[in-house]
Amino acid sequence: MAHHFKKHYTVEEARLLLPEIRQWLEELSHLRQRVEQLENRLEHIVSSGGDAGGESVNELIRSLCGIKGLLRKFHVREIQIKDLERGLIDFPAIVAGREVFLCWEKDEDDIEHWHDLDTGYAGREKLPGA
Repeated sequence: MAHHFKKHYTVEEARLLLPEIRQWLEELSHLRQRVEQLENRLEHIVSSGGDAGGESVNELIRSLCGIKGLLRKFHVREIQIKDLERGLIDFPAIVAGREVFLCWEKDEDDIEHWHDLDTGYAGREKLPGA
């Protein structure tokens, strides 16, 4: 049976990445807030007929590049971000011979759930022994 993903994580491998992933999610959240602030500021300046000015534009571009770089860290590892607000992350895995996702949310201390590729969060089940 063909697999959708090249990379599959064991619970241990996924678990070891959590400290890094928490940090990436925090940076993403921070950068997204910054982008929103800068976009609002620029919109305000432009709508009031002012010159947008280089500094805000440069910082906006830097922030967007930062976001892109962080998203790439997930992408190259085939880690799926399912909901950025909630910090909902899926790791491709093989459980009982089937390709599934290990599922983790940023408030959870550990990875304890999995779900089928097509059921999503609603189909979450406890991992054996979790």
